[in-house]
Amino acid sequence: MYYQDEKHFKSLCGYEIDGFWYPRVTKIVEIKSKPALYRFYAGMNNFAEGEKIKQKSATEGTMIHEAVEKILVGEKPAIPAQIQPSIKAFLEFMLSKHIQVDPQFVEKRLVNYEHRYAGTLDAIALIDGKLGILDIKTSQEIYRDYNLQTSAYMAAMKEAVKNLETRWILRIDQSRSCVHCGAILRSKGGRDKIKTQWGNAFMQACTHEWGPVEGRIELQEFPYWQEDFEAFLGAKKLWEWENVDWLKKVGYL
Repeated sequence: MYYQDEKHFKSLCGYEIDGFWYPRVTKIVEIKSKPALYRFYAGMNNFAEGEKIKQKSATEGTMIHEAVEKILVGEKPAIPAQIQPSIKAFLEFMLSKHIQVDPQFVEKRLVNYEHRYAGTLDAIALIDGKLGILDIKTSQEIYRDYNLQTSAYMAAMKEAVKNLETRWILRIDQSRSCVHCGAILRSKGGRDKIKTQWGNAFMQACTHEWGPVEGRIELQEFPYWQEDFEAFLGAKKLWEWENVDWLKKVGYL
């Protein structure tokens, strides 16, 4: 990535905390290859088209993220019509699972002084009697890459929150289902994508009649984080190697 100067690099790649600069967790994990993203670009007519869809999709995801964060701290935000199905499903899920969240740990800035990185976790939640990191995603599925990010948060918070024992990825999405075959139509970033079961001839031959937009919630727990954290530290080492000149200029190395 092109950086204009040290200030530009620091603003895009990290946080200034108590007079010291630390690289950001999400920027570090970008060093890992992302096959799903490569397949997405391969399906586009050109790179510019892919970037336009990706940016619009990110904006829509941010809308959901910001609404959820406000709800978690006790606010009642106005919900844009285009994301109402997602937020409705989220609220129903919160009630059904009796999820409890401490507002002081929503959008919590954290720093790991030993390994010198910083981040912002979405929330710490109590779910099914266990306290853990809750990371919110609006992607079309839960990717293994997320384990690197959440393991870094676990390592940074394990001393501050003594009874922290697990982590979850909460995926919030919305889509339509075909009333005939059950295929899924997901519209995001101005792009429609139909998902069918592999080898299901009935689904693939169906002309599809789409039902209303419905919110989708998926929660996965990942309690064993130490091995993922070792992988995160490996990614951090590679990221530092990739950006060694800039890191020396800003005094990190």
